Amino acid sequence: MKNKLAALLIAILPTFLFAQNINSEKLDTYFNSIENKNLGIGSLSIFKNGKEVYTKHFGQKNLPGLIYNQSTKYQVGSVTKMITAVLIFKLIEDNKLHLTDKLAEFYPQIPNSDKITIKHLLGHTSGLGSYVVKDGEVWVTEKTTDKQIMDLIIQQGKNFEPDEKVAYSNSAYYLLAKILEEKYRKSYQKIVRNEIIKPLGLKNLDSFRPNQKNVYPPYRYNDNSWHLLDKDLDFLNVIGVGDIAATSYDLNVFVNNLFHNNIIKKETLQLMEPLIGKEDWGRGIAVWDFEGTIFYGHGGDTLGSHAVLIYNKEADISIAYNTNGERIKKEDFIKNVVNVLYDREVKLPELK
Repeated sequence: MKNKLAALLIAILPTFLFAQNINSEKLDTYFNSIENKNLGIGSLSIFKNGKEVYTKHFGQKNLPGLIYNQSTKYQVGSVTKMITAVLIFKLIEDNKLHLTDKLAEFYPQIPNSDKITIKHLLGHTSGLGSYVVKDGEVWVTEKTTDKQIMDLIIQQGKNFEPDEKVAYSNSAYYLLAKILEEKYRKSYQKIVRNEIIKPLGLKNLDSFRPNQKNVYPPYRYNDNSWHLLDKDLDFLNVIGVGDIAATSYDLNVFVNNLFHNNIIKKETLQLMEPLIGKEDWGRGIAVWDFEGTIFYGHGGDTLGSHAVLIYNKEADISIAYNTNGERIKKEDFIKNVVNVLYDREVKLPELK
């Protein structure tokens, strides 16, 4: 009995430490080091039990002339896909769409559409490609049309049969966003506003609009200083795929409401989640495994901005990270943050 009790205590100890001790001083030391060594620009927010317990903005002082405030948003890239998936599952909850519905019901011209289901699109198992890359390069940096994008998706065709394997597909989420617009009979921007922004009271999260304001521009580090990126994605080309801009705080409000079952039901959320040990990708949510500590969420990248939004169920803790000036890969950066929280060793990379 004593051995079983000891094993149980060992099993729950890391979660207990995480849940009870948010070491703000140690986090401040980490971020101050990042800022002082010019290793990145961005912000981080940590929520515990649905409330923000730590926030930090760092690196902005290294950008002379930059105008910003607490409401300045970051482009969050493919974190957008988690919101798109949630909107799809809201339709499924309302019995207006089904995971087994075929793509052919909406876009019969897409190769293999008679075999590809909504579930395949959500889980990156459709076999479709990634329209944002053409001839080996990201081409959606300039104005284009829906027809050009759709023609490319058709041209790229199928890479494998549905459910044969998992391969990340921007094309699948482009089609899901279009299906949302058809079902709601509204633009993606209006759907996000009506179904996510207004109900959650979000003030600093929005789908892309041509006249959007107060969004951090992307930077790149060259010759010992930060320089504005020449160009980024044209976000009208990635609506529902990678267009949303938000603060770290508002991302955390979203993910906490999601996992506290205030947006979709618990049973619906379980359909989104990957099966631990069997899947890395679920249906709009991925597994983030930090030495056995499991988070659920999504990452995102544009050409110059990057984001991570993750949630741990056991400790009811979420981390939202945004950067518009990345020198440490977001995966390594967020791992360091988790290591601080768990009192593990943190290593800053030696960057040339």
